[in-house]
Amino acid sequence: MADTDERDLRLRTYWDRQAVTYDRQMAFAERRFFGDTREWLCRQASGEVLEVAIGTGLNLGHYPDGVRLTGVEWSEAMLAVARRRAGSLGVPAEFRQADAQALPFPDAFFDTVVCTFALCAIPDESRALAEMHRVLRPGGLLLLADHVASSSWPIRVLQAAADLVSVPLQGEHFRRRPLPLVRAMGLTVERHDRFKLGMIERFAARRPAA
Repeated sequence: MADTDERDLRLRTYWDRQAVTYDRQMAFAERRFFGDTREWLCRQASGEVLEVAIGTGLNLGHYPDGVRLTGVEWSEAMLAVARRRAGSLGVPAEFRQADAQALPFPDAFFDTVVCTFALCAIPDESRALAEMHRVLRPGGLLLLADHVASSSWPIRVLQAAADLVSVPLQGEHFRRRPLPLVRAMGLTVERHDRFKLGMIERFAARRPAA
């Protein structure tokens, strides 16, 4: 437990320090790899929406009018940037500091749950996905995107090498793939897209209605 607490404190401190420069760091990946992924996902959101690991709020400008958005984020510094972005865009949202692995909401509370390019850096992705499933209403939509293990084996070799540095330094994994875990939870994948040598994957999966 002490080791886990120490790891969590170290990672949270790391992401707090990245908050000021995060958008600039992400700019190349946004242009070169992600394409229209944020719009592709967020435009499908409706009703009560939870964005898990909202970061600096890069998705805020892509949600349709009328959604009631709640954003949770582990890093207080990133959350502060997201609040400022929401204010400048005129996007109404509630923001809460929270751990994706232990969401502070009742079961079946949201119509839509969104998570973009964040599961790669959450310590226990299975636990985080289980929490997203828990707070999603029957019939609700889970919208996910991330960089994942490539469909090209030479790229996977490079990703494995990158993991040797990125996992201990910043807790970021390049070879995860949440889609099989989501299917194993019983959700039905309605839309799916994988591109850039299979490194980027995005999908919409629906929880079965009760």
